[in-house]
Amino acid sequence: MKIAVTYENGSVFQHFGHTEQFKVYEISGGQVISSQLLNAGGNGHEALATLLKEHGIDVLICGGIGGGAAAALSEQGVELCAGASGDADEAVAAYLRGELADTGVNCDHHGEEHSCGGHEEEGEDCGGCSGGCGGCSGGCTPAIEGKNVGKTCQTHYTGTFNDGTVFDSSYDRGEPLEFVCGAGMMIPGFDAAVADMDVGQTLQVHLMPSEAYGEKDPSAIITVEIANVPGAEEVSVGDRVYLQNSLGQHTPVRVTAKDEKTVTFDANHEMAGKELNFTIELVEVRE
Repeated sequence: MKIAVTYENGSVFQHFGHTEQFKVYEISGGQVISSQLLNAGGNGHEALATLLKEHGIDVLICGGIGGGAAAALSEQGVELCAGASGDADEAVAAYLRGELADTGVNCDHHGEEHSCGGHEEEGEDCGGCSGGCGGCSGGCTPAIEGKNVGKTCQTHYTGTFNDGTVFDSSYDRGEPLEFVCGAGMMIPGFDAAVADMDVGQTLQVHLMPSEAYGEKDPSAIITVEIANVPGAEEVSVGDRVYLQNSLGQHTPVRVTAKDEKTVTFDANHEMAGKELNFTIELVEVRE
């Protein structure tokens, strides 16, 4: 396997499209066996993605990257791990240990004074729960009771909107979802439903927004000058990106509007304000 890192003076360079060099690491058996520098020339994201493909790169580790660049890498079959910073060698080591978190597309890695709706000052995540239809973060830990609380549970599920449209299904992925019940890994209503289920039981639940991803927060929708957010010129309406504030905290947002001078980001979860229905099958419970 080959890993490339956007590179400058020993550190992860923070703008993929302007990088002058990549440091390329040859990996075998989960260890770095060699490394070398690859001249990039800062030729724009499409040319850089093609260059990486031509040199057999499997994974790119970088700092900031826009939606167009991420799409170009995806077309070339190069896995993206964005949002890295600091020493390049350590970033690769962290990736190999499974400790390097991928922020995905992020349009303000440098974080000039930007914040999202002021939530960071209160230690909250904009929009509440995030990370997929089951995931929950940002203080959403439910206070629930039940025989399965604190145990590792595996569930199959199908999630639908009130009109019957399926928005997610573990059956389609071919493997159950695993989580610790009551640990805040799930949206509250899902967690509460599983807490007293028996293995083999199937349960249907209807969740109000307060039991799922919360109501929409108007203050989590912001419009900023494109010139003030590095990388914003590359995003398009509908893109899911990350903003980073001056403290290095990432906030997932969606691009909802854009014109020549401004771009609007919505930090609400895409499921915020929606009633959700789940058919849940409890497959396994472990201590």
